[in-house]
Amino acid sequence: MISRRRFIEVSGVASVVAASGRLAAASAADKCSDTFLPPSLAALKSRKSEAAPITREERGGRQERARELMRENALDAIVLMEGTSLKYFTGIVWWGGERLFALVFPAKGSAFYVCPAFEEGRAYEQIANGPDGERPDVRVWQEDENPYQRVAQGLKERGLSSGKVGMEETVHFVFANGIAQAAPQATLTSATPVTAGCRMTKSPHEIALMRLASHVTLTAYEAVYHALREGMTQQQVEDLIAAAYGQLGFPGEASVQVGEYSALPHGSSTPQVIREGSIVVVDDGCAVEGYQSDITRTFVLGKIPELSGDKMRKVFDIVHRAQAAALAAARPGVECGSVDAAARKLITDAGYGPDYKYFSHRLGHGMGMDMHEWPYLVRGNTTKLAANMTFSDEPGIYIRSEFGIRLEDDMHITENGAELFTPQSPSLENPFGKG
Repeated sequence: MISRRRFIEVSGVASVVAASGRLAAASAADKCSDTFLPPSLAALKSRKSEAAPITREERGGRQERARELMRENALDAIVLMEGTSLKYFTGIVWWGGERLFALVFPAKGSAFYVCPAFEEGRAYEQIANGPDGERPDVRVWQEDENPYQRVAQGLKERGLSSGKVGMEETVHFVFANGIAQAAPQATLTSATPVTAGCRMTKSPHEIALMRLASHVTLTAYEAVYHALREGMTQQQVEDLIAAAYGQLGFPGEASVQVGEYSALPHGSSTPQVIREGSIVVVDDGCAVEGYQSDITRTFVLGKIPELSGDKMRKVFDIVHRAQAAALAAARPGVECGSVDAAARKLITDAGYGPDYKYFSHRLGHGMGMDMHEWPYLVRGNTTKLAANMTFSDEPGIYIRSEFGIRLEDDMHITENGAELFTPQSPSLENPFGKG
């Protein structure tokens, strides 16, 4: 799981890794051995047995819901390719590069797949575990053939040559354009009303997986917090976090920003070292059966500096109250934008405004199988919250050249309000609320 934050760090961190060296547990084998782990990490136990996979029957129910939404949105079919929506509806995890692998899913009638001929075995192996796994319609194409003709032929056989076909939002232009050329009478449009319409509202099973992911992330962060020492590099801390997730049984990562670089919401590629009294921001999450967490904790290593301590504590308190204000504002029937407004007003009224000056990003994003997905808690979004939607709740104040503080927990909209999957961080000195 490579996050949207990590890509900016790769080139800059490489040099400090070479210069400073890695943790004693440099190899993957070492990292998995309790012999090389700090005590707080070695004590972690796997929680993998707590995660129940999504079933074929659940995916079948999702497909039926998709058909309902297709009819409501006057779509005759949708096209899914590699990515989380394909996995959401079928369980298929696909990487195809420049070769077309597609599921064409009509509002009425049977679905069909278009697959490179040499990948046919891999396709059948994965399709077998999905809702239509018993007798799937798989149409293969050889390397010198036009795969888009297979799509056009399947649409024609189902009477959809001139139909309205929704393209999943992450489908590359080259594929959409190829289908448009092969089926010129069809109208291609967005499938987002269907895909996001299904995925925005989570089932109890999905909520349970996301709750577990959040708990695992907070557990990993706390274990690493107790293992931190002055002089550690970002990379060393990130290695510890990866090792903690390994102990807990799930893939995960985190970005780490220190001191003045914490004022950059998505961090810096500049190599950084943790010092006594430094603000440290740890952010990102893990995946549990494909469902994401996204949590940020901000704290100080050791004692808060006397000269800047009061300001740090004041800003932390404002951000803490803003996160609580957003939580209190979130409930079924209110607009997404109003939740952002609740947090932003508190921060502005506390002297850190106007507008995006210090709180420089939206309050939060929808979450699920993607760390960022529909809908978004941002000004102007009139989408109304509904029970079992899930979001990040992540206000922040960023003071350039000084420090930044962000608090982020994952939020579940309930029948009557909202809850955080994990407790709010109490303070800079005691970020996990323990003695």
